[in-house]
Amino acid sequence: MEHYHRIIPDWQGIIDSVYPAERPVRKILLDHSRRVADLAMALSVRNNFENSPEQIEAAAMLHDIGIIRTNAPDIDCHGDLPYICHGIAGADILRNLGINEMYARVCERHIGVGFTQTEIKKLGLPIPLDRSMAPRTLIEKLVCYADCFFSKTGDGKMKTVDQVREEMAKYGDVQLQKFNLLVERFGAPDQA
Repeated sequence: MEHYHRIIPDWQGIIDSVYPAERPVRKILLDHSRRVADLAMALSVRNNFENSPEQIEAAAMLHDIGIIRTNAPDIDCHGDLPYICHGIAGADILRNLGINEMYARVCERHIGVGFTQTEIKKLGLPIPLDRSMAPRTLIEKLVCYADCFFSKTGDGKMKTVDQVREEMAKYGDVQLQKFNLLVERFGAPDQA
């Protein structure tokens, strides 16, 4: 695979190198990531953030690059990892390509609304305990938040804040509270 070293990576070239054109998962990834990118960029503009739209777009387009390594046959993924590990798998892919670390961290930290080591342990998640998986930077939080509103299956329509709250509640009060803080920080997406 070709190595990418630019601050704003060629996200399309990276996806092309990892996802064969004939695989349905490629279209699923591109459609989902485009929705996430568009929302993240709209939220950034609405909130007057100083991050470049190109950085936000690249981070959002690459955030799920690792899904192909997971076992999720309903979206044409036939790897060995549990689906929840797609963030770590994506970070590994980007690091192996020499991509700027900020993009690898977006992959690693976007699952749910991010999990601390304590939450990983408490919930018994099959995620390594050697690092915190909670978003820290503005771009990490922005992509994580925008991702909450779109599924890779179904009709592709944006979920409401209340629908996402119901999903977050399944992982406990801490995840729900973190999501509510992101709603306060970025605003409801239907206003973007």
